[in-house]
Amino acid sequence: MNDDILAALKTVIDPELGINIVDLGLVYHAARTANGIDIELTMTTPACPLGEMMTEEIKLVLRDRFPELPDLRIEIVWDPPWSPELMSEESRRQLGMF
Repeated sequence: MNDDILAALKTVIDPELGINIVDLGLVYHAARTANGIDIELTMTTPACPLGEMMTEEIKLVLRDRFPELPDLRIEIVWDPPWSPELMSEESRRQLGMF
């Protein structure tokens, strides 16, 4: 995964948990391509109503950080399903999971 993209995505906070989407383990793929940037991410549950809102925030953040960006593809995926094991140690600590 691209460190510059991940750094930008760390500014996107999950509104329910108050933790950024990278440390929550929601971002599965973040890469530059010949056409721009491709992102694959998931939500904590398929019933999460915030997917569209978070996708829009990701677009805003990435277009602000990379103004020359020709194209941006964001896809919400469900495989593999998200689990707390994907979270960073610090995120699990913040949520009292230790």
